[in-house]
Amino acid sequence: MPWPVLVFDIESIPDIAGLRQLRDAPADMSDQQVHAAWVQERKDNNQSDFLPHYLQRVLVISCVFRNADGLRVHSFVDRDNASEGKVIQTFFNVLDKYVPQLVSWNGGGFDLPVLHYRGLRHGVSADRYWCMGEGGAPDDREFKWNNYISRYHMRHLDLMDLLAMYQPRANAPLDAMAKLCGFPGKLGMDGSQVYSAFVDGKLEEIRRYCETDVMNTYLLYCRFQKMRCGFTEAEYAQEIDFVKQTLGELAPNEPHWREYLAAWA
Repeated sequence: MPWPVLVFDIESIPDIAGLRQLRDAPADMSDQQVHAAWVQERKDNNQSDFLPHYLQRVLVISCVFRNADGLRVHSFVDRDNASEGKVIQTFFNVLDKYVPQLVSWNGGGFDLPVLHYRGLRHGVSADRYWCMGEGGAPDDREFKWNNYISRYHMRHLDLMDLLAMYQPRANAPLDAMAKLCGFPGKLGMDGSQVYSAFVDGKLEEIRRYCETDVMNTYLLYCRFQKMRCGFTEAEYAQEIDFVKQTLGELAPNEPHWREYLAAWA
């Protein structure tokens, strides 16, 4: 099993300031009115009201980090409504420091493009992440053949994309696959409810929801490792027990892990 591994998931909300700027919205329109006008316009044209990647403001990045020292769940959160750039920079700093295998569910289709656009906007630097063997990084030769950017390399493993054989029509939702494999799946909310929860001031609920999503992804990754013989049956069972033990230690202070373990049982 290759260590370290960093499994990640983001939660984003509409970038209303960006939407105002691009649409030249009147100053007397509230944020809710600006967003509602976008939604109505899209509906009138029979189009999705989902904002494009570059107008998705990163609110939370949740991670499961697993290495030889153990397993850690941590979230980078824009708590003051002004630290999106810092949140993204901190995430890429972790990649630069540990150079882990990066694992996601639809990270190539959504999470990473959002981080690219928003990182570009905020002037984020990510030397190791963007290395593709063209010089400038200590391991540039290795990164030529296995980097974070290429769809078909394993340094970033988009588990959904790989399992679907890179065929979008074969994609499966994380919640469904987690439940089919015996894991809890989504708890508390889903992605469509994040913005309304943010407007209602439920930032901690969003953070907790993101953490349960990223844990589902890690558990599916472990099951994938068993399928490809990266884990033996005994090693897989041992890792699942270790995850439960770790969450049990977190549960007294974090109600979502109590709920998650109860749903798993």
